[in-house]
Amino acid sequence: MIYSIDHIEIYKSERLMLTYKGTELFKRYRIALGKQPIGAKEIEGDNKTPEGTYFIISRNANSRFHKNLGISYPNEDDLERAAQLGLPAGGDIKIHGIRNGQGWKGRFHRLRDWTAGCIAVTNEEMDELFEMVADGATVIIYP
Repeated sequence: MIYSIDHIEIYKSERLMLTYKGTELFKRYRIALGKQPIGAKEIEGDNKTPEGTYFIISRNANSRFHKNLGISYPNEDDLERAAQLGLPAGGDIKIHGIRNGQGWKGRFHRLRDWTAGCIAVTNEEMDELFEMVADGATVIIYP
């Protein structure tokens, strides 16, 4: 297995994910986000997708959502923000495919934001990302 994507940029306002091999753009993906896409994730259960710099820290081929790549949310800034609110920051943020048994939705899953704060792609795209994204790859999520 050759992991060659080492950098991912996510532009929430554009519902766009760009993947890079070094400085070379590899591929663009249209994405769906958390059900509350505006603003950075603040606390567990707010259905927002985080904003900031993270890393790929895990991969799961047997996910409830086809496959997934784990993102290192929360970072120090996220923990501080949640602590100021006196609530847990949450976690378990992933780049994932479509819920198992619903893969037939394909690209139509992007018609609305539907995740609990994750970044969703089609199952075919997730297969590609699962094979290509390196452990430790940088993930920058912009508003």
